Amino acid sequence: VVVLGRTRYERLLLIGKCCVPLRVDALKAAVVEAKSGSDVTRYKDALQLLRSVAPEEPEAQRDEEWIERTEMANRTETARLETELKGYRNNLIKESIRMGNEDLGKHFEKIGKLSEAAEAYNKMRHDVSTTKHIFDCGMHLASIAFQRRDWATVLSNVGKISNIQSGDDEQAQQQAYTKVVSGVALLGLGNYYDAAVTLLHTNPNVSPTEYNTVASPNDVAIYGGLLALATMDRVALQNRVLDNQSFRAFLEHEPHIRKAIGLFVNGRYSNCLSILESSRADYLLDIYLQPHIPTIYSMIREKCIVQYFIPFSCVTLDSLDAAFGSPNRSVEPELIRMIRDGSLRARIDTKNKLLVAVSPDPRLVVQTNALAVARKYEHEAKERLRRMNIVVAGLETSNSRKQQSSAVGGPEVEDAWYEDSGSIPPATDQAAEVDVGET
Repeated sequence: VVVLGRTRYERLLLIGKCCVPLRVDALKAAVVEAKSGSDVTRYKDALQLLRSVAPEEPEAQRDEEWIERTEMANRTETARLETELKGYRNNLIKESIRMGNEDLGKHFEKIGKLSEAAEAYNKMRHDVSTTKHIFDCGMHLASIAFQRRDWATVLSNVGKISNIQSGDDEQAQQQAYTKVVSGVALLGLGNYYDAAVTLLHTNPNVSPTEYNTVASPNDVAIYGGLLALATMDRVALQNRVLDNQSFRAFLEHEPHIRKAIGLFVNGRYSNCLSILESSRADYLLDIYLQPHIPTIYSMIREKCIVQYFIPFSCVTLDSLDAAFGSPNRSVEPELIRMIRDGSLRARIDTKNKLLVAVSPDPRLVVQTNALAVARKYEHEAKERLRRMNIVVAGLETSNSRKQQSSAVGGPEVEDAWYEDSGSIPPATDQAAEVDVGET
């Protein structure tokens, strides 16, 4: 299943910018894709890039006739829709106004005027009357924010529509769309763990056509698998990914991701990294993954090194180079960085070429825990003394609060001493309101 809609053009343009062997073919496809729509700006952008790398190609010739015809059609359609909407407003027909704003927003989105489209969709919210209308409005706004890479706004709009109740089939379709959109938005924000959890809950039984304007099932498998591998431990990977029957349906589209996760769970870390490295070039051409691939791969590699080292008290640097190094690069600088960052509890014996585990000092641990307990006890003692002083000064209000709570039919508020957390359970809202009124 391939992606459709405006994201298809963006993917082709990215390949044309970043991949030299596929550059010409990708830009030619981007020009054709742009001409199949009504966005003249996108056509001009793709044409400019194609003419810079392959000016002799037939697709690189500027089609002035298509540009003029499309721009004229866009202006005519905009004027028509705005006139219709003005008539609906004069007649005060609420449903017609909503539909007019929606049609105008779709038109602006189609021709690439995303700001105007967002404004039109925002005006829809004043005239929605059913849950379907609310969901459509939120989905339109999320789609516009998605195309503008405004990830925070995407999550805000998706959050507003994710809890809308509807029929079972419609609910499943909405859930699949919101999960995929939210997962990609969280990835864009760098919240890798939350993105992985969200994508792992995507319903595989929903037709990919419900979300293929954003991503394909292959993309869901790649994003979810890589992010889970970067942020989850071996037990979580086994339980939440490999044993997850729903997500396994997506992993069938990308068996190498499933194999890499399985190798990591089974402790075969070098083989896991080899599989991922073989696909690194492909992932660098992904429109959403590209900025995050260095970070994600670094996180996975560090996890592999840490897990490899856990069973040993010391490991030779030669064995680490054999497992994780490259022919022209030693793993030692990476180990030094991990030790400085605190992700690897070890030290390097440069004389004997060993990586030695550093176990925490039991005496220091006991002293640290004892000081923490002492500080906690001191805090609780001060709070108890403060309460005693309040009672002695006659400032305690629990009795009057209890009586007035009973008078208004609310629950009684019991006297409570500070527990281990050092806090008193808050009074009920009714009791608080009575105290304010009394004061």
